Amino acid sequence: MKKIIIAIDGPAGSGKTTTAKQTAKRLSYIYIDTGAMYRAVTYAWLGSGLPMDEKAVASLMSRINLEIVHTDAGQKTLLNGKDISEEIRLPEVTASVSEISAFGCVRDKLVEQQRNIGKSGGVVCEGRDIGTVVFPNAELKIYLVASIESRAQRRTLELSQKGLDFSVDEIKKQIAARDKFDSSRTHSPLRKAKDAVEIDTSGLSIEQQTEKVVELARSII
Repeated sequence: MKKIIIAIDGPAGSGKTTTAKQTAKRLSYIYIDTGAMYRAVTYAWLGSGLPMDEKAVASLMSRINLEIVHTDAGQKTLLNGKDISEEIRLPEVTASVSEISAFGCVRDKLVEQQRNIGKSGGVVCEGRDIGTVVFPNAELKIYLVASIESRAQRRTLELSQKGLDFSVDEIKKQIAARDKFDSSRTHSPLRKAKDAVEIDTSGLSIEQQTEKVVELARSII
């Protein structure tokens, strides 16, 4: 069977990460979490003491080494050799990642890295600009959507399972702000590719939405 590129895009909390992971596992593909890469840069910026401007962030980009390592336990995100896979999910990282991700110097470097990982196919890549910018020629493009209530409840549960206590209303406000920022940014805004298949995950389980993506992929390969 041929190895294709599956691009999964959508707003925060729509189920991209878990669906992409499960799809990759079902198809024996490599999973690429591009959001983790932007979160890693944000985590590095938070610890740098630098201002939130592109010149400062560009100088930071030249000093950090970001690696995506695929293991039997899943993708690991390494910053200068240190595994920060858990730290990048902290709320303070989430609060700043959209602003950091909007800088051209960040996107240019990470998009190049993402394309190198997926150039041979056999990957499931998820993010906000995968089908429009990173892999515009992907054989299968998926755009996940869900109500903000559903997304906030999912994200609150995820944080709760990690021992972090946030209300649904707090997370809802954070998601709404991120949606607005991501959709209006200058570089690679969040938008649905013209040839993407839209899936509303509001009333679906992870297993159901994964099955939909796997069926679409198998119809191609």
